[in-house]
Amino acid sequence: MEKPFIYMDNAATTKTSDSCFNAMLPYIQQNYGNPSSIYSIAHVAKAAVEGARKKASAAIGALPEEIFFTSCATESDNWAIKCGAKLGLDQGKNQIITTNFEHHAVLNACKNLESNGFEVIYLPVDKDGLISPKQVEEAITEKTALVTVMYANNEIGTVLPIPEIGAICRQKGVLFHTDAVQAIGHVEIDVHKQNIDMLSISGHKIHAPKGVGLLYVNKKINLPNLLDGGAQERGRRGGTENVAYIVALGQALEDCAKNIEVREKKIEILRNKIVESVLNEVPKVRVNGSMKHRLSGNVNFSFEGVEGESILLLLDSFGICASSGSACTSGSLDPSHVLLAIGLPHETAHGSLRISLCAENTEKEVDYVIETIPKVISRLREMSPVWNG
Repeated sequence: MEKPFIYMDNAATTKTSDSCFNAMLPYIQQNYGNPSSIYSIAHVAKAAVEGARKKASAAIGALPEEIFFTSCATESDNWAIKCGAKLGLDQGKNQIITTNFEHHAVLNACKNLESNGFEVIYLPVDKDGLISPKQVEEAITEKTALVTVMYANNEIGTVLPIPEIGAICRQKGVLFHTDAVQAIGHVEIDVHKQNIDMLSISGHKIHAPKGVGLLYVNKKINLPNLLDGGAQERGRRGGTENVAYIVALGQALEDCAKNIEVREKKIEILRNKIVESVLNEVPKVRVNGSMKHRLSGNVNFSFEGVEGESILLLLDSFGICASSGSACTSGSLDPSHVLLAIGLPHETAHGSLRISLCAENTEKEVDYVIETIPKVISRLREMSPVWNG
């Protein structure tokens, strides 16, 4: 019997949706003009970019002029953090506040700033993968240039108190950036109501193609450029616009902003079915991260006595795609820094499995996954030299 194909690694990347594909297609072969040119086909391309900007701004409660298209969220994060730090330095501020379980795009940008004389405070998350607004408030000093805290964690799916943190930063006069890559489309985001100064998004997490993202920058902030080049993006981000992908991103943001509550409730029901079954059927397993403050489609398990890579390989033989952590570092043999941050010992952190669902996943697929996981864990434990269950 031919094995099924079940994709449950949507936190790593998503399938490009039909609506995004159809929206971008005309700008690849027909309306392929450079938006900076003056002839008619270029005007069509320019209008498409500006239409996508309006869709993007509407999805997060921003103004169109506050949206800047980038190549990915890593670029957006680097732009916000490094150039936000420069703004602070111009005012005599050389301190950055973040958490110890951010995405590496944030952590490595902060390490770069450390090597250039900045002090970086890494707030510790608790065992549930959360920080409190009070931690941020107590960490802020007169030297704080920027606070950068992710909206939702990419590995364990915990959702942080971003509106409350933003309110504290606004009160203290400190710039606030959030990496919202995992949160967008899964929680309601309004950058102005939630006191967010800068926000990063990546298209391929919300059914647009890989290679496009954006940075929201509050219009009151004169953020320096990360890239120097031409006059594109109102002189803020040089480089010929990737029109087709920008159009797809605008479409994806318009799509994912609709019916969030209904869609996410359906996903949450499927997620909870997996959680309850695995906890009942498999011994010596734990769920990593808060179940109360969590993205609806995310569950992260740790299984004692097995390696995460072995779990993934065996699941793949059954036609199931999942992850053992962040896909950006899946080639590393080191345990997840996120799982270590919430207090897991190395040997437990090595045995993690992340399942991340989207609205296209079905109950039939969930039932197959529920049936398969206990078989996989049991087989691996039978072969494991460290399992003593």
